[in-house]
Amino acid sequence: MELVRRAGGVDRRAGDRARIVLAAAEGLSNVEVAAAVGVSLRTVGRWRRGFAARRLAGLSDAAPSGRSKATELVLAEAERVQLERWARRAKTAQFLALRARIVLRCAEGGTDRGVAGELGVNESTVLRWRTRFTERRLDGLFDEPRAGRPPSVPLDQVKDVIAATLESAPGADTQWSRTSMAKRTGLSPSTIGRIWKRLDLKPHLRDSVTLTTDPRFVAKVVDVVGLYHNPPEKAVVLCVEEESLAQALDRSQPVVPMMPGMPERRTHDYLFRAITRLFAADNIADGAVVGELHRRHRAIEFRRFLTRIDRTVPTGLDVHLVCENNSTYNTAEIRTWLERHPRFHVHVAPTGSAWLHQVERWFGRLADELVRRGVHTSVHALEADIRVWIHTWNRNPRPFAWTRTADEILASLSTYLTTITPPADTTNKEEPAPRTCGAGRRAVSGRSCW
Repeated sequence: MELVRRAGGVDRRAGDRARIVLAAAEGLSNVEVAAAVGVSLRTVGRWRRGFAARRLAGLSDAAPSGRSKATELVLAEAERVQLERWARRAKTAQFLALRARIVLRCAEGGTDRGVAGELGVNESTVLRWRTRFTERRLDGLFDEPRAGRPPSVPLDQVKDVIAATLESAPGADTQWSRTSMAKRTGLSPSTIGRIWKRLDLKPHLRDSVTLTTDPRFVAKVVDVVGLYHNPPEKAVVLCVEEESLAQALDRSQPVVPMMPGMPERRTHDYLFRAITRLFAADNIADGAVVGELHRRHRAIEFRRFLTRIDRTVPTGLDVHLVCENNSTYNTAEIRTWLERHPRFHVHVAPTGSAWLHQVERWFGRLADELVRRGVHTSVHALEADIRVWIHTWNRNPRPFAWTRTADEILASLSTYLTTITPPADTTNKEEPAPRTCGAGRRAVSGRSCW
């Protein structure tokens, strides 16, 4: 009865299957059933076998096979921030940036096929990293540790190379090279290069450092950096400095201009004409510079420069000057002038800390773009070029943004000093050795090394 009901029902596919079984029950062959019902011979055989094996249940469609539909991907706020940082950061590995973008697109509701087409990857790749993230969150986007062949260089030899690089010198030479270290250890120069590269050791490079001896270093750093980040209201903050790098140099032979395949060439020797001194005040807010040239460096020249600043800055604003600890700025004449102009406030940078003086960066631009490669036959020509350069700069000034806070600076210097300071000798318990700061400076009891 159920087969007869299905054969006369609305569902065409169920009716065909019921008619196939009814016709076969009357003794017709598969060929005759296919002709009577109007289906293929293969269809007749399929539903005839299904009914014989499972009766009425054999006439129903089987459940669809394949993977289940992907579940909705929900991100925590911290996870979203980290994924966006990986996706747009320039130094992130490309494989990690791609996986982060896949997870972000999936979290926005994208399907595996849509995300694959948008990012130009296979659908299986999207499925893999969606699943890995669902199971292990952010840690699932990193590769699993891979097995490989054991290292060809024993760890003891690597330690020997590191110790020799850091603690010894190659005989009469001042620094190790890959060749000299290879001769000492028996390894190849390329192996030495890989060890140094892995540990970021560069024996061929040398840098300079000066550790300040100013006892008020911390207070001065906090004061100056505080001005950079939070300047007072109704006030102008100026970094004031005098630079004597402006030397009028003339080459002994004409400069050979740049040509395709050949850089500009000039002689190594030069003719020294004269020197001039540039007083400059850099406005940290808008980058405008007040500059004045003098042939001598005395308190009277600095007083004239202060007078020009006083005329330049509007009357209703206070003036905060960031100066270096220079003897010229501490003369009686300058102190008297400052007393007569109470709107001027002087902030002294720590001794030996030119890096804290923001105007030094402007002097570097001037030296790179004009003085160092320029050719001047007289000091008058040099001064004229400097004035034109300053005028051009002030037409479109560009301030230098100070990014690091005082706490970050002090923490960085403290870490550096801790790294370079040898551990104290604790063998003599009667009188412990004093702590030192850098190149043997005694630390003040109860204070930091600054």
